[in-house]
Amino acid sequence: MSAATAVKSCAVSACAYNNGGCTAFAVTIGGAAGKPSCGTFVALDARGGLVGTQGVVGACQRLECVHNNDLMCSVDAIEVGGDAATCQVYEVR
Repeated sequence: MSAATAVKSCAVSACAYNNGGCTAFAVTIGGAAGKPSCGTFVALDARGGLVGTQGVVGACQRLECVHNNDLMCSVDAIEVGGDAATCQVYEVR
């Protein structure tokens, strides 16, 4: 893998890192089997992160996902959505 997986879009408006897109330096995809969620999600009244920067996936803890390669996401980009900040490209092996 040559480049980090981009967070193409984030539709979770309650996340403090969603400031016109994902502005976290790197997100971790965690959650539980069958329910992959953004472990970096934080609900605050403030917005933060690196303005003007598109977040990337720093780590993926969902070993059962077909895109997980040595704890790293192997797709070009992911989308995060839903009330639970779910990884939308998650796919079980």
